[in-house]
Amino acid sequence: MRLTRAAALIATTTLVASGAARATYVAPFVGNDTGGIISYSLTAQGDVSALAASHCAQYGKVARLTGVQAYPGGYLSFSCVWALPDQPPLRVRG
Repeated sequence: MRLTRAAALIATTTLVASGAARATYVAPFVGNDTGGIISYSLTAQGDVSALAASHCAQYGKVARLTGVQAYPGGYLSFSCVWALPDQPPLRVRG
């Protein structure tokens, strides 16, 4: 009985430890119909507000930037909201 319990404890510990190692990766751009996050490292490559606007446009919405963690490894967060009827859609230069 003790051997079975010890083996179960070791197996559980191994599974938990190996699963946590893969949980640290997040893609540079992640989003859905309610909003998303953009890696701060992408700010050097181009206009992130245009990236958020084109993402939200897939759902017929406009992007609203909601937060910035302005350091390496940080993220910009945005939400996709319905445009007001009297509000013109955001035009992206390009």
